[in-house]
Amino acid sequence: MTMRSPWTCILWDVDGTIVDASEGILRRLTLCLEHFGFPAPTREELVHWIGPPMYDSFQANVGMTGARAAEAVAYYRQIGKAEGYTSGARLYPGVGELIEELSAAGVPQGTASSKPENQVLALMEHFTLAPRLQAIVGATPDEQTLATKSAIVAESLRRLAAVGVDTRRPVLIGDRHHDIEGGADQGVPVIFVTWGFSWPHESEGAQAVVHDVDELRALLLIEDDA
Repeated sequence: MTMRSPWTCILWDVDGTIVDASEGILRRLTLCLEHFGFPAPTREELVHWIGPPMYDSFQANVGMTGARAAEAVAYYRQIGKAEGYTSGARLYPGVGELIEELSAAGVPQGTASSKPENQVLALMEHFTLAPRLQAIVGATPDEQTLATKSAIVAESLRRLAAVGVDTRRPVLIGDRHHDIEGGADQGVPVIFVTWGFSWPHESEGAQAVVHDVDELRALLLIEDDA
């Protein structure tokens, strides 16, 4: 059976969509916030931290100034570099296999993550998914120069187009409202996955909502009748 996709290319968010990195994020956040005199977050509070750029989250969640948030991001990244960016990370069940299936079907794929790009690359290489992706795109290390989901989606599309990918009908797979908003800015529909870190209302505006990988596969791969 030959499979094809109704989409010309697929963009993937990473945290909460491909990878569950919550264990390492909670540990690094605890060390970082305590260093700056704030209480450690609970696991339940991670929903406020996973998804948006950390620079924004330090301001929104604990009231840091922009300058202080920049210091906190640098300290947080220092901890991550020392630990190794893949420490404690795991793939969500079935997602890696789906990326492999899409690649085997000839569907171009790339990441569009708010996570710093060097960390996205480290994770994709760690899970041996990098060869299946035509563009690995994330935020700049300062999470300010290239940080918004809209800008990251645009950059992912630009890099895919630069290597000859047809970007006329893209779709973004994500788990937060930032994905939906960023996709909308670029005219990219979003398939919202519920296995990440999100509130129920965040799926509003998505093209579709899926609860497991089988539902996602059905939207990304169809039988080729040709």
